[in-house]
Amino acid sequence: MKTLNVKPSEVQKKWVVVDADGVVLGRLASVISMRLRGKHLPTFTPNVDMGDNVIVINAEKVKLTGNKLADKTFYWHTGHPGGIKGRTVGELLSGRFPNRVIEKAVERMITRGPLGRAQMKNLRVYAGPNHPHEAQQPEVLDVASMNPKNKR
Repeated sequence: MKTLNVKPSEVQKKWVVVDADGVVLGRLASVISMRLRGKHLPTFTPNVDMGDNVIVINAEKVKLTGNKLADKTFYWHTGHPGGIKGRTVGELLSGRFPNRVIEKAVERMITRGPLGRAQMKNLRVYAGPNHPHEAQQPEVLDVASMNPKNKR
């Protein structure tokens, strides 16, 4: 039996749309990261960007389990002494850019490096139900119906 190594010129990328309405954040991010990497394919090659282009809609309606909306905090540092700042996930979801919660969750599941950064460019997250990628005729991926635990 021979090992199949796919070349970048042989990759066929599909477009997939995912509705995040009522889906648990971590479970959604794990499905999206597997799609972006291409691990759902039998011809998966770890050093080639062979994943799908993923469109996520309704990012503002994603759910979190437990008390994470109030307790989970994202920190960053401004670079100045004493400049550590933080926001809870609830503040991020109700703020200007609720799509960043999903982007960060997926980014932390993708490998770090040039290939991971290239794969993250295939992710598009929108807060509302509309997206400008209708011309690509994306397939619908229903994450909520994959497992009963995926929906809240």
